[in-house]
Formats: sequence, structure tokens, C-alpha cells
Amino acid sequence: MITIVSIMSSTRKNFIKQVSAATLAGVSLQGLAKSSIIHQISAAHKTIAHDDESYWKTVRQLFPLTKDLAYLNNGTMGPSPYPVIEAMRRAMMDCDQLGNYGGWEATASKLAKFVNVNDDEIALTHNVTEGINIACWGLPLKKGDEVIMTTHEHVGGAFPWLNRRKLHGIVIKTFTPASTASETLNLISSLINKKTRAIVVPHIPCTQGQILPAKEICTLAKDKGLFSIIDGAHGAGMMPLNLHDMGCDVYASCCHKWMLGPKGTGFLYVRKEFQDTLQPYFVGGGSDNAKWNMMTAVPEMGDYAPSAHRYYGATQSIGLYKGVEASIDFIETIGQENICSRIKALGKYAQDQLLKYSDKLDVITPTEEQSRCSIMGFKMKSVEYMKFYNTCAENKVRIRAVHENGLDSLRVSTHIYNTTNDVDKLIELIKKA
Repeated sequence: MITIVSIMSSTRKNFIKQVSAATLAGVSLQGLAKSSIIHQISAAHKTIAHDDESYWKTVRQLFPLTKDLAYLNNGTMGPSPYPVIEAMRRAMMDCDQLGNYGGWEATASKLAKFVNVNDDEIALTHNVTEGINIACWGLPLKKGDEVIMTTHEHVGGAFPWLNRRKLHGIVIKTFTPASTASETLNLISSLINKKTRAIVVPHIPCTQGQILPAKEICTLAKDKGLFSIIDGAHGAGMMPLNLHDMGCDVYASCCHKWMLGPKGTGFLYVRKEFQDTLQPYFVGGGSDNAKWNMMTAVPEMGDYAPSAHRYYGATQSIGLYKGVEASIDFIETIGQENICSRIKALGKYAQDQLLKYSDKLDVITPTEEQSRCSIMGFKMKSVEYMKFYNTCAENKVRIRAVHENGLDSLRVSTHIYNTTNDVDKLIELIKKA
């Protein structure tokens, strides 16, 4: 239970007014305490040290995570803080009490500002996989056209392209990311030939968290006249993003991982000049210019919306997307740079601890500064990976087993609600293994 000591610093009279107002608004005393904590952690315009444990302990109070759980799997799902949960509840109640409709369109504008692009370049999606499908099927590819991908794809990033290969005969060429950014870029360059049409890579592979040199990859694609499609599942919220500066044609991301937003929300950035190249297929209300007519002799749909709204349509969840807006507010309250600094420091701590046990495991995430952040992958040498995964689960340490592409490895991912103690719990289990 979060206390209200900080609130009691106001006069008794003012406190009673606060409580009365809260009662009228249907907010609990615990809710008032959370509001006070949010005020305490407001640091958007100042630098917070990554090792200021007092500050980060206060941040942790805003998450409903079970206290005895060392949750080291943010790369799968980022738990939402209370302000996000409350924003969803309020929006859903507003809709269900008053019958209000719409309002989710404003979320695209907020997301656009968050990743430094224009409002008309953002489409709302439900997850990264949906965005990758829009990009995959919308590209003008024909049989024999080649697409460059990694051997470290997530199923949602791989299946759309494998399906298109099966149905349309495109060719997929793969490479395994190297231990440095420059080597990785050289590998991609070596695969390009006259049949290559697109470079499709994750910004940060889900398997071992290596940060690929996305800007350099997109520059290479542009110089060679190729499409650049980035799976950004692990970009938004982990680090500051400027997608215009990155130079990609498409960036598919989600809000339920590092943004700590509602589950089942995401976004797709499509560069404005690229929208007439990327064909929409799944359309509905909002995807057009509202000039469709079924009463004419030859029914017509009119033109596509002059924005990325052409890639999505129909009713969306107002509660979920207001939660997305609240997650951005939460990140900006702390400061994206502060968050990045904290989670990168935790990632380095985790990697440094894992590297101490080279007799027991192999660390598969590069140690190069620009190629790592807060996801660390490793392989146990003498213990079957699922057995160790289950051992962790039994001891309330949540990590991820990586089945993708036959890697059979393990993954740790940390966020701002974590501490070095959480990592230490994992290390103790490794010692015993």
C-alpha cells in the first residue's frame, strides 16, 4: 500500500479539500498518493543519475508488479504504471457512461511528436506484427525480387515475408548480425545485387537485444534505391527516436513493451513520400477521403486518405489509445534520456555479471557500446535452457526462453522498475546451476 505521508505535508484544511474532491471524482486516497509520487518524480527537464536508487525506488512504487517478483522480461511485455491504467479506466468509463465516440485519432498526433515525425505519417495499429504485415503486403514486389533479413527475426517479423515468399515467390536472403555495427553493415552490403528490392531488419533483434545501426542501414538502402523496413518492436520507449533522421521508409512499433503502454496497441510510421508506393489493402472508415458512394451505377470508394490513416480504419479502443497517450506522458515526466540512461546501465550491469560466469554460460549480446542496451542474451553450457528457465520461474525470476530460429537461448531485459538486486537474484540461480 502506498502511503499518503507526502500529501499530509499540506495543511489539514487543504488535505480535507483534496479528499473531498477526490471522493466526488471517484478517486481513492491511494490514487492521491500516486499523484503525489508522480509529482515527486517529475524530471523531464533535468538529469537524473542512473544510480540514484532513491529516485528509481520511488518510480517503482508506480508499478503494480508483485514485490517479490524479479521481472526481467520487459522485452516481451512492459507492465503499465498506475497512471496508464487509470487513464484507460477513465476513458472507458467516459465512453460507457456518456456514449462518447471517437477521440483515438488524437493519439496519432501524440505518437508522431514522440518519434519526431509528422502527424500524417502515423497509422494506429494493434501490434508490430500488424504493422509488418501492412508493409510486407503493400510493397510492390514481384516473383524473384530479393529481400534481405536477419537470422534473428521474431515470428511476427518473419512470417509475413515467409508467407509472401510462399504465395508470390519473392526471395529472402539472410545474414547473422556481427559483433560490431560496422561488420553488420558490411554483411548487409555484401548481399545486395541487382535483384535486391528491400532491406527488412529489426532495429533491435528480440533474441539478444543487439542494437543494429539502423540509420546507416537506411542510408545504404536509399543509396542503392532499396526500400527500408524496420521492425521497431524494441525501439520506442527504450531510447529517443527521430525517425526522420533515421531515414527509414517504414517503422513498425508497439506501445506495450518499452513504452509501458496498453497491451494491444502499436503504431506504424510510413514516410509521407512513401505512402503512394506502399499500397493499402486492409481499409475501412477513415482510410478514405469520405467520397465513396454505393448508389452510383459503378460504386466507387474515392481516394485514399492523404495520410497514413489510409492504413487503418473503423472503430478503435478509446480506452487503449488514451492509455498510449498516458504512457507517453509518463515517459516524458521522467525524461526519455533519463530512462535510456537507467536501463542501459542496468543492461551493462547484467552483462558484466553474466560475463563473470564464462565457465557456465556464453553471452551472445555484443559488448560494443553502440550495439547494446538493456536486453542481454546468453546460453547455458551444461544446463538445458528450458530447465533453467523453469528453475527461474519457480524462484520468481521471470526471464524469457528464446526458441526463435533454433537459438535455444535465454534473455534478460530490464526497465526502470528494476534494480541491480533483481539481476543479482538471477545470478544466484546461475551460480547454483
